[in-house]
Amino acid sequence: MLGVLVGSAALIIILSVFNGLEKVILSLYSNFTPELKIEPARGKTFYPGTPYFNALKKDKSIVSYTQVLEEKALIQYGNRTFIGTVKGVSDDFLKGKQLDSTIQTGSFTLKDSNNNFYGVIGYTIQGSLGVSLKNQFTSLQIFSPKRTAGNSTNPMNDFVFRSIMPSGVFAIQQDFDDIIITPIEFTRDLLEEPNKVSSLEINFKPGTDLSEMQDEITEKVGGNFVVKNRKEQNTELYKTINYERWSIFMILVFVMIIAIFNIIGSLTMLVMDKRQDIAILTSLGANKQLIQGIFFFEGMMISLVGCIIGIVLGFIICLIQQQFNLIKMGSKTSVLDAYPVAFNISDFGLVFLTVIAIAVIASGISARLSVKRLDEIKQDL
Repeated sequence: MLGVLVGSAALIIILSVFNGLEKVILSLYSNFTPELKIEPARGKTFYPGTPYFNALKKDKSIVSYTQVLEEKALIQYGNRTFIGTVKGVSDDFLKGKQLDSTIQTGSFTLKDSNNNFYGVIGYTIQGSLGVSLKNQFTSLQIFSPKRTAGNSTNPMNDFVFRSIMPSGVFAIQQDFDDIIITPIEFTRDLLEEPNKVSSLEINFKPGTDLSEMQDEITEKVGGNFVVKNRKEQNTELYKTINYERWSIFMILVFVMIIAIFNIIGSLTMLVMDKRQDIAILTSLGANKQLIQGIFFFEGMMISLVGCIIGIVLGFIICLIQQQFNLIKMGSKTSVLDAYPVAFNISDFGLVFLTVIAIAVIASGISARLSVKRLDEIKQDL
């Protein structure tokens, strides 16, 4: 019973913590990515000034309509270099109210009152280049190949070079932490691209039917563009989260199988101890089904009591962690201070059904052992 209790509690705790981590990761991802993203089906850029896009920008259900221009570039800070992505965004990008939650140090500032440009860098860039926000004398140097690059004797003549001061460092996940966010005017100047954009990022008011909006925009823009929701923008992230979740669950299920199959050993010892009682019961008229039912019921009772107590105990431990954050992650640079917890009702049902399914098999095996060699037991009696 104790083995089943510990296994059930462990399943609830691990799944709840994983739910919390998943919720935090997806919330950070959602804070940084748009609800819908329009990209060209072919090529890297497109002209956003068409009549339909101009009309879409004025849609009353839209909260932010961000023009984005991004490209790979060489970033230099002091003597260190890093190849990252420069992402230029229009002013609507800052309408994302949760952007500040991604900031590790500094602030999410792209322009000041004097219209000076600033860049917000990912944690990977900051770590690779050793960027210090306190150093006001060293700026980030960004190099991008010229559109008219030729066979110049001086390679530096084939690059556009611009400087920008860092204002903050954000951290989301590895796929995003090699990006530097800049005003789109800065990126246009760097890439020598005065009109076109790489994508349009759109966020809507709460309550808007995103699936309906996605279908409507896809129909209007035609086959020249691709309209992606958040899940489609990063399918690998969602796949990885699901794979990890089920991998952890299966590992814990195997641990649970070992714990529950100890019931077979316990009931086998009980059968050996109760050989005479079994023989007496059969002499009084008990059939094999009744004998099997007694031991099957006992095995199920052990599993059920252990499972229910374990689920309740796991829930209480998670609830305490959720309220008081007792168990820390042990990393000062982490986005989280303590392990997050989130409850999912389906997890409780899944754990209960899994334990019951394994318990039925284990108890059934034990019950069959109770009537094995029953004739020999009666003769010995």
